[in-house]
Amino acid sequence: MTTQMIICLVIFVVTLLCYILNKIPMWLTALLSMAALYLTGCITDTDALSGFSNVNTILMATMFVVAAGFRRTSMVNTMVKGITRITRGNFTTAYFGYLVLACILTNFIASPMVVYAIVSPLLCAFLDQTGKSRTQYLFPAMVVCVATCGILPLSTAIQMSGQFNGFLETYGFTDIVFNPTDFTKGAWLIIPVVILWALFFGPKSTPKAPVVPIEALEKKGQSTETTLSPLVDKLGIVTFFATIICLIFSKQIGQPNWAIALVGSLLMVLFGVVDPKAALRDIPWDMLMLFVGALGLGNALTNTGAGEMIGSALANVVGGTHNNYILGALFFIIPFILTQFMLNRSVSAVFVPICLLTANALGANPIGLIILVNAGSLTAFMTPMATPAIPMVMADGGYDLKAIIKSALPITLILPFVYIFFTMTVFPCF
Repeated sequence: MTTQMIICLVIFVVTLLCYILNKIPMWLTALLSMAALYLTGCITDTDALSGFSNVNTILMATMFVVAAGFRRTSMVNTMVKGITRITRGNFTTAYFGYLVLACILTNFIASPMVVYAIVSPLLCAFLDQTGKSRTQYLFPAMVVCVATCGILPLSTAIQMSGQFNGFLETYGFTDIVFNPTDFTKGAWLIIPVVILWALFFGPKSTPKAPVVPIEALEKKGQSTETTLSPLVDKLGIVTFFATIICLIFSKQIGQPNWAIALVGSLLMVLFGVVDPKAALRDIPWDMLMLFVGALGLGNALTNTGAGEMIGSALANVVGGTHNNYILGALFFIIPFILTQFMLNRSVSAVFVPICLLTANALGANPIGLIILVNAGSLTAFMTPMATPAIPMVMADGGYDLKAIIKSALPITLILPFVYIFFTMTVFPCF
């Protein structure tokens, strides 16, 4: 273990403790952590500042503006009334509809944060109109956006399967092909489990009232009818849905998600749906700074080798076993824990090679293990460090870190058992 590894781990532990104690603002903790990592040489200036230009940071900021513009249009009120009418005023049925919508979209768009930004304006308006607490119902909906991403054999799964096939070829598995349908075969059970949890149990584990103020929360009883002119209202609706369609087909049109969201947000301002000052107010800068600082910490864990060292050491503990479920547990739980504190793609990049090397040494079929590594790396919702969907829901629902951890704990304990036993039964290693 090098000196920088030790320093990085110490800063990591202190940062986590500061998040939990919440004695100073979390965004300040994140930036102080980033500064300490830079001053101690754990990250370069490029790594420290990379969070400000990270595509997810830009995507998160711009999607807040796009979502804010959509909230101001008449379509939100119309859609909420339509869902209420179809469900005959039954709150549970309507909420179920929003959860299903989130599940479908997250399999078309390979970004749970973008999906949450699409669903949240509708859900927030619905909750406000029905007098329900945002704090109780937003977090479970966000979990659906994250936990069900890429399970159905749609565009997200197709994109990820191509990446994994490249890994398989690189590590000598030339006779094995990873198909997009493998995600569905090995993980479809997760969809009903997560949706049912979010529908019946998730709201019971979340706070009944905001822990921190929700700046964007409308006053109780305030009308959600738009004050925009008919022309501007129509332009806002068209801009929102054009942005969503372009995000779904971003690969086909050859433009990255951040660029599409940026154009959408600028059009919202240009058309007058959101005025320039309101656009700046609609962006939760504290959550953006929290995410930027978290990226710096993730870079440090990756660059110093601390994350890989932890993973490799744990992998070696049971590396010689031929028990499918022990191997499955290893390659789900370790990435699942680490991705709470590191950028999910970094964890995946570290553990997929470790998974393939282990499978090669044991003569194992790696398909099930790859699914578990992918699930463990991407299914993270206990801290704001792994996915920008967490900072977004913290701003919308008035959560602090303690509330997020408490809310996430039940489903966090459920998912490993479902994933490990189901996936390794469908795709055993031996």
